[in-house]
Amino acid sequence: MATTPLVTFIGAPGSGKTRIGKRVARHLGVPFIDTDKRIVAEHGPIADIFERFGEPHFRRLEREAVVAALREPAVVSLGGGAIISADTRADLAKTRVVRLVVSAEAVASRITGGKRPLLGAGVEAWKALVEQRQPLYDSVPSRIWDTSSRPIDHIAEEIAEWVAADAGISLPTSVVTERGSL
Repeated sequence: MATTPLVTFIGAPGSGKTRIGKRVARHLGVPFIDTDKRIVAEHGPIADIFERFGEPHFRRLEREAVVAALREPAVVSLGGGAIISADTRADLAKTRVVRLVVSAEAVASRITGGKRPLLGAGVEAWKALVEQRQPLYDSVPSRIWDTSSRPIDHIAEEIAEWVAADAGISLPTSVVTERGSL
């Protein structure tokens, strides 16, 4: 890949990949890409894709979105199941990856609303999904942050600082002045 993202977020549904990823992108002064949102914009709601065409079809669309996103100099958030693909895991091995983790207690209020087709049974379904994917999640991250109880703004600032230091880039002046001195 000619260009790669500054950082890619992975993690279970409800771990905060989109919310924190947007903040990190803002701190770094780069675009933010959410692969699930790209799929929705092009193909409609994910729950509808699952219902009409099945999970294998969705995973093909997801892989296409991941390939495109990983070619862009941005902060990228992958859907919770994107790491199921061995090709995606191989691509992620070449990039800076943050895995966000969250406790079952903290995620309970985050996964309501019916937009997550594999979580119809709520927290118990989430726990089973995380347990099943655990080895895959563990296989690719560069760093891990827990989003269960800490303020997401603090987590985003820490991640932006780490990415900037690891990539050898300076944070935009506006970020440095937000906290006085990073």
